[in-house]
Amino acid sequence: MAETYIGGFHAVIAAIEDGTPKPREILLAETRKDSRAERLLELAAKRKITVRKVSRDTLDLRAPGLRHQGVLAEIEAADLGGEEILDLQATPDRMLLVLDGVQDPHNLGACLRTSEAVGVNAVIIPRDRAVGVTPAVRSAAAGSAERVPVVAVTNLVRKLEQLKQLGYWTVGLDAEGGESLYDVDLTGPLVLVMGGEAEGLRRLTRETCDRIVKIPMASERIESLNVSVAAAVCLYEAFRQRNGKRKK
Repeated sequence: MAETYIGGFHAVIAAIEDGTPKPREILLAETRKDSRAERLLELAAKRKITVRKVSRDTLDLRAPGLRHQGVLAEIEAADLGGEEILDLQATPDRMLLVLDGVQDPHNLGACLRTSEAVGVNAVIIPRDRAVGVTPAVRSAAAGSAERVPVVAVTNLVRKLEQLKQLGYWTVGLDAEGGESLYDVDLTGPLVLVMGGEAEGLRRLTRETCDRIVKIPMASERIESLNVSVAAAVCLYEAFRQRNGKRKK
C-alpha cells in the first residue's frame, strides 16, 4: 500500500482519533509548543503512534505545497474502492450526497465538512474524472474526511439507478432547473446530486434524477454558485426540512 502525508492539526488529530488505519508516524515541527501540539502528543501516546520532532524545512520537503501548520502524519493512501462500505438501506433518515465530477480538492473538502455537519451518511463520487481524497482534500476537510465515508463508483448513473430502485428520491441541482429548491420536499430517503465546477451535471446524470431544482437568485448576473457553496445551501435546506419534520 502506498504511503502519503496529511497535514494540519484538525486533519491529523482526526486521523489519530477516527482514521482507519491510524497514522504510521507523525512529524511535528520542533518549534510547535502550543495546546494543539500538546493534545496531539497526548493522543499519539495513547495510541502508541511515533511522533518525531523535525525542522519545518523537513516538513516542507516531505509534503511540498501542503499547508501543514507544523505537523504531518504518514498514512496509507486512500483507497476508495469498496462500495460495500455503503449502507444502501433506504430508511427515512438517510441522506447521501453525490458529486458528479468535482475537480477542486478544496471544494471536495468543503463538501465533506458540510456533509458531516448535517449528518450525510456518505458522499459518492465517480472513480474517474474527479478528485479523490488527496492530502489537500483531507486538509480542507479539517477532519471530516476521516469521519464521512467517501465511496468512488465506476458508473455513477448506474449507482443512481440502483439507489432509486431501493427507494431513494434523487434530486439534482442545476441552474436551469424548473423548480425552486425551497418548493421541493427533501425529507425521507434522499440523494442530493451536484455537478462539477466546469460542466455542472452531466446529461445522463441529469436525466437520471427524479427532479431537477435550482437555487433562487436575486441577481440575474449570477449564473451559479461555487459547487461547495451550492452544496451547503442544498444540504442545509434538507437539514432544516428534515429536523422540522422530526419535531412535529
